[in-house]
Amino acid sequence: MLNKGLRDNEAIRIDNVLKTLRSLDFVPQPLTDDTKFDIENQLKELALNIETLISYQNDELILLLCRLHLDFNQLEQFADFLMDFSKVENYNFEEKALAVYQYIQQESKVFSFGINTKIASLKNK
Repeated sequence: MLNKGLRDNEAIRIDNVLKTLRSLDFVPQPLTDDTKFDIENQLKELALNIETLISYQNDELILLLCRLHLDFNQLEQFADFLMDFSKVENYNFEEKALAVYQYIQQESKVFSFGINTKIASLKNK
């Protein structure tokens, strides 16, 4: 278990990684090498890379994110990143994003209309 100071520092670090990932613009075309490099560097901070993101099963990904102590808000931001990243050619992480959203909805014990809307939107695709 992390003490409060370490937990706060870790939360700040994770928030910064997620902000950077979310700030990247994904357009429906192949990634430039620079953008791919930026994504890989940020994912490395979460013990991931694009290849492991592809190969992980949904439950393995969620387990890893929980081991990294991502809170529910951070999990939602990561799932949002997965949705944005799915707009890029050759990457489809919508199923993983759906699994993360469903995990949040089940485990947080608090009903979120925002999460529920995202789940419904993904199920209707």
